[in-house]
Amino acid sequence: MSCKKRPWYIKLITLWIPVILVCVFAVLPVVWAFITSIKDATEIHTASVRYWPRNPTIQNYVNVIRTTDFPTQFKNSCIISACTTLICVVLSVTAAYAFSRFKFRGSKILRKFFISSQMFPKVLIIIPLFVIMQGLHLLNTRGSLVLAYTTFSLPYVMYMLIGYFTGIPRDLDEAATVDGCSRTGILFRIVLPLSLPGIVATAIYTFIHAWDELMFAVMFTSTAAQRTLPVGLSMYIGEYGIEWGNMCAAALLTSLPVILLFMFLQKFLIAGMTAGGVKG
Repeated sequence: MSCKKRPWYIKLITLWIPVILVCVFAVLPVVWAFITSIKDATEIHTASVRYWPRNPTIQNYVNVIRTTDFPTQFKNSCIISACTTLICVVLSVTAAYAFSRFKFRGSKILRKFFISSQMFPKVLIIIPLFVIMQGLHLLNTRGSLVLAYTTFSLPYVMYMLIGYFTGIPRDLDEAATVDGCSRTGILFRIVLPLSLPGIVATAIYTFIHAWDELMFAVMFTSTAAQRTLPVGLSMYIGEYGIEWGNMCAAALLTSLPVILLFMFLQKFLIAGMTAGGVKG
């Protein structure tokens, strides 16, 4: 007995309507932020909602770039996020390779200890970290944020890379050893090229985590020269009002690097999400 083809309206209800609703839910805030960013103050503060400005303007973007500390905050966020990503990837690659290829006493317990560190909320240890940074004279420096972000991102990134490296057959290592390749050569010539999607996926995670983080940035920085973009966005909320136009413009400019990152590295991200998902 052949199965009857489902009517088109059943497919519409079960598939396309949920997809459209999810897309609208995800995109609508961004669209509204863009519309607000091209309005002037008189059109933002009105009794009735105006869905499109009568006189669109880019003055809010000009104000953010020229009259605020946005360029400095953007530079700080780029430096901190890039350094955090580089350190996490380098350290996690070597550690994950060791855990995936060598068995030593306490390795399983150590792996569980690393991933269990992600269970603790940041607010629980922010005061001890503040005292440590103060003792190391790192407060109000980019180094304090790089160290804090690396501390929280490294265990998760390492745990993810262990799964990617474990999915690579060890027969390739043995074949390379027969050909005279050292352990370092196996890592750089075989393991890293095969696990490149997973490494890129974890690097994107680390970069976005450092780019969006607010709590440590507020606690560890106190001057305009060291603040990052999330701190700068929070400063548009004043005691007597909110600069909606400037804040929406700054928020869209802040999101632009992440959007471009996803656009150019999308294929690596999708491959990295599925890499290591099937074992055996």
